[in-house]
Amino acid sequence: MSEPIKVDIWSDVQCPWCYIGKRKFEAAAAQFDGDVEVEYHSFELAPDTPVDFDGSPADYLAQRKGLPADQVQQMLVRVTDIAKSVGLDYDYDHVHQTNTVKAHELIHYAKSKGRQLDMKERLFAAYFVDGRHIGRIEDLADLAAEIGLDRDEVVRVLTDETFLAAVKDDVAQAEAYGIQGVPFFVFDGRYGVSGAQDPATFANVLEQVKSEKQKEAVQ
Repeated sequence: MSEPIKVDIWSDVQCPWCYIGKRKFEAAAAQFDGDVEVEYHSFELAPDTPVDFDGSPADYLAQRKGLPADQVQQMLVRVTDIAKSVGLDYDYDHVHQTNTVKAHELIHYAKSKGRQLDMKERLFAAYFVDGRHIGRIEDLADLAAEIGLDRDEVVRVLTDETFLAAVKDDVAQAEAYGIQGVPFFVFDGRYGVSGAQDPATFANVLEQVKSEKQKEAVQ
């Protein structure tokens, strides 16, 4: 099959299930007999979060969801264990809860340079594993430079909000699709899959789309 299957993924870089879902989808795509083209789209889980939130992720979740601290801690332990099962070492003791709009702008900038997937991975790792701040322009510029992007240009486009409209367009498209949570995967514009599903689930959808496209090609 010459034409790749396009997979559009809505996610937020501070969503723990989005990073887990990324790994599970990658496992499925690696086993798939065909080409897959991935494009990430912006989704802001908490656009009202201050850039420099005063507190831990546990504090944030307790405040936002109105949950007792011990229940929040159990949630974080559970998601950390699941992350570990797919090779991710979450470090919630050093996570900086923040606003992610600038990170989304950076991902769009990286896409314009053909480096979206690299930037998305670096931001996920920076946030969940490395304890880096992903809400401030200077910190984001440092992360961009680590994957070879022009630091000064990153500072300029983030300061000028060059890609803010692209972020808002993604958010509007998510609303049009009825997406209320992430990660959310759209396969070839045909099927939507919500959540960090098992690789087998993603693999089955890829095979279904491949089969349909092959049938359409011979009609």
